[in-house]
This record gives sequence, structure tokens and C-alpha cells, in this order.
Amino acid sequence: MRLQPEPVQAVKERRDRALAALVGGVPYIAFLGLRFDRRGDELTATLPFDERLIGNPILPALHGGVTAAFLEVAALVELSWSMLWEAMESGRLDAATLTPETLPRLPKTIDFTVDFLRTGLPRDAYARARVNRSGRRYASVQVEAWQDNRARLFAQATGHFLMPDTAPARD
Repeated sequence: MRLQPEPVQAVKERRDRALAALVGGVPYIAFLGLRFDRRGDELTATLPFDERLIGNPILPALHGGVTAAFLEVAALVELSWSMLWEAMESGRLDAATLTPETLPRLPKTIDFTVDFLRTGLPRDAYARARVNRSGRRYASVQVEAWQDNRARLFAQATGHFLMPDTAPARD
């Protein structure tokens, strides 16, 4: 007898719970107001516009530190999500029991280089990260950020991260 496949909605809900646990475990994400939209294994980070994010009110322009933090958080969440996705899909991790306390440790930033390509305007910003390499000890991630047009990036970054051991405790 062949097992019935799991309903699509149940799979989506399990993945959304896992992403919510991952994002909920980082208070700085809530402080910045970041949101993550999941489509399959692809994430898009959104930085909703808020007046407090303006660094130069004369232009006005997004603060460079906010832009850099947005890109770094997008890279870390993408890298962590790729690890979670693999563990969930292989059956090594039960998404139903995930909480911020039971998630694997987050990778640690080794270095992070941001290229500010143009002024971040006073509007919503979006970012997508791509994991170039992820091994047991080290990972390399690229991130691109845009506002109105994905082809017109306002910032991009490259980060290198120290991968966590497999212990489930969080820092």
C-alpha cells in the first residue's frame, strides 16, 4: 500500500512555522521591522519604510547602518533558512517542535562588505541573498537590495560566516 502524500497546505504551514521560529529568535529583526516572504525555499526580505530609518533628512536617505544591517540580517536568515530547509526536507528536523530556543545556532559573521550603489530612498526596500558556498565550517553569501526596480540595486553585499556546530542552543 502506498502512503498518501502530505497535503500541500500542511507542508506550507510547517515551512511557515519554521521560518517564523527562525525570524522570531532574533529580536533585532523585530526592531527593524523586517519581514520575510517565503516562496518555496526562496526568501525575500522586506524593510518597510519608517521615518526613524532616515539617516540624512535633507535628501532624505536611508541610514547606511540600517542598510548594512538589513543586508546582513537577510544574509544570515537566508543561510540559516537553507540549513533548516535541508534538515526539514530530509526529515532530520521536525518543524512542528521548532521554537527560537530549539533552533540550531546562527552562523557568526566573519566579515561583511557592503557596496552602496545609490541612495536608499524613503520607501520600502527588498533584498534577496544567495548562498554561494556552505560547508561545515564556512559559508559565503551574496545579497542584493533594491526598492522600486530589482534591476536597479541600491546596495549589495558579500559576507563570510563561521558555521555553527550542530548543537541546538542559541547565542
